[in-house]
Amino acid sequence: MYPFAFDPSLPFVQQASDWIADVFYEKLPEAGFEIRDEQIYMAFQLERAYRDKQTIFAEAGVGTGKTFVYLLYAITYARYTRKPAIIACADESLIEQLVKPEGDIAKLARHLDLTIDARLGKSPDQYVCLNKLDEARSAGDVDHEWAERYQEIYRGLPDFVRTPDTLQSFQPYGDRREYADLTDEQWARIGWDVFQDCLVCSQRHRCGQTLSREHYRRSADIIICSHDFYMEHVWTFEARKREGQLPLLPAHSSVVFDEGHLLEPAAQNALTYKLKHAVFETIITRLLEGEVRETLAVAIERAIEQSDSLFAALGRYSRKVPASDRRDIELSGELTREVNRFRDLLSAIEEELVFESGLFTLDAYQLTIVEEHIEMLQLALGLFVRPERLITWVQEDQDGLTLVVMPKQVQEILKERVFSQRMPIVFSSATLSVGGSFDYIAQSLGIDDFLSFSVPSPYNYKKQMRAELWPDQPGTDKIKLVLDSLNRSAGRALILFPSRDELHDFKMRLGEYKEAEAFRIMFEGTAEISSLISAFQHDEHSVLCAVTLWEGLDIPGPSLSNVIIWGLPFPPKDPVFEAKRMDSRDPMAEVDMPYMILRLRQGIGRLIRTREDEGIVMIMGNALHDEEVRRQVLALLP
Repeated sequence: MYPFAFDPSLPFVQQASDWIADVFYEKLPEAGFEIRDEQIYMAFQLERAYRDKQTIFAEAGVGTGKTFVYLLYAITYARYTRKPAIIACADESLIEQLVKPEGDIAKLARHLDLTIDARLGKSPDQYVCLNKLDEARSAGDVDHEWAERYQEIYRGLPDFVRTPDTLQSFQPYGDRREYADLTDEQWARIGWDVFQDCLVCSQRHRCGQTLSREHYRRSADIIICSHDFYMEHVWTFEARKREGQLPLLPAHSSVVFDEGHLLEPAAQNALTYKLKHAVFETIITRLLEGEVRETLAVAIERAIEQSDSLFAALGRYSRKVPASDRRDIELSGELTREVNRFRDLLSAIEEELVFESGLFTLDAYQLTIVEEHIEMLQLALGLFVRPERLITWVQEDQDGLTLVVMPKQVQEILKERVFSQRMPIVFSSATLSVGGSFDYIAQSLGIDDFLSFSVPSPYNYKKQMRAELWPDQPGTDKIKLVLDSLNRSAGRALILFPSRDELHDFKMRLGEYKEAEAFRIMFEGTAEISSLISAFQHDEHSVLCAVTLWEGLDIPGPSLSNVIIWGLPFPPKDPVFEAKRMDSRDPMAEVDMPYMILRLRQGIGRLIRTREDEGIVMIMGNALHDEEVRRQVLALLP
């Protein structure tokens, strides 16, 4: 069970730490790995966190081998407690990199002769929704080529999905990665989304998402998921218990937040409520399918009418944000009254349901679903009582308006539900501190008591990296500058964009440049992201353009010899960051600059991944004309 001889009379963590030290001093060097002082220092620091069951900020530069360290502690501690560890990565592409055949888990298993039970807990939106696939196959507005591909996907599903056959053993299917050729837009037509009502879905027991959940729960060592998925587990834990469902994740022994500086937005996303009139009407009218009292039927009809009125008011009191599907809301007195009327009618339904449940005329399962949905609506709309603690906006698409609501601050909830647990929690990243202090991340997450350390990268950046700053100039053709840089590096480049709009604009304009045809240029969004990363790594002279790969991308060797930063990654002008700016005394110094510096450090870190790597970082953007911005950017460079 343990990879070392365990003595029950001695503290387990101390014995595990001694074995891990042997791994880094002897076992891995015998397999050809170098001894890294920084890695060994990190191992002794993590011993404190596991021994005392504390939260630790583990800031370790590129090349320290931090993943090996946290994996060894997580696996051994999981076996000691007989509960798996959770490794939460920033997004799905980082999950894939951790478990790829040449990834760190495979290396440890091979060189230490370990059998590691590592299973993936992917987010629901990474799976095919069988209902949406059925709709896409028959939809009249689907392009012919897309329709053919959707039919092909359906025909490729396991037999037990399409026929009454019985599932004999676990058979994973429906993962986004299996359909790597689909663009993000094509996937959106068949992938799960938050408006799917899985509890009453007739296909839920044949659903790839459901089956994968049953599989990863049985992991003995580690479950690997995204930050978003872990936070969704936290926020839905109590509700799922009330509904008679298992939590998304099983009881676990420790948590590692890889790229932990990105946890706060994941927490806010998980606490985000999305409300649609059509969804409310569909769910609430289920109650009318049985024998109900007239007072309940009237209350339901009035609530539906008020919901329709509320969304009409949202249309009137919101204004479209240019180049976005978002509409900013003006919190007027009339809109507040519409919200309060709707809440009162929901309360009336809740009171009626108390009487109705005693008559046993309603299906108990359907009743639970409706009650949970009403509770969610009340929680979301209740935030309007304190608008100063609220972030809200409206999204508009072909299906109408969606009201998006989230609390402005998540610190109190995180403190109560995550950081008050007596459990080792590790934040691992090369960029956790700002100006040598961990206060920025600790305060944003509501962490009062923590351990911390910082170790630098062992690489010689002055020798291995060359940096160029290119402030935007009137009349300068930025795309021509990029193509010139690609010519000098023979491709082999990652181009990072601060936003999807800038990536899209670059892609559209690139077609005007004949010299771009000399390169294989790939774009995030045109296929599943891990397949793009693999193609980039194995086609040495290719170019990858991305928005989400500032963190975690690990491409050693000549395939990545040029990192081009199209613009400094300041936070977007979205409702979340606008709220942060409004609450700060100096938005630039307290919000925009720390975010930009952390993300820029991560982007620059994509270039040098081994002692042999070398290359160039090219940083562009109009913000470089600002003296303070330029000073802080230069401070990051060798």
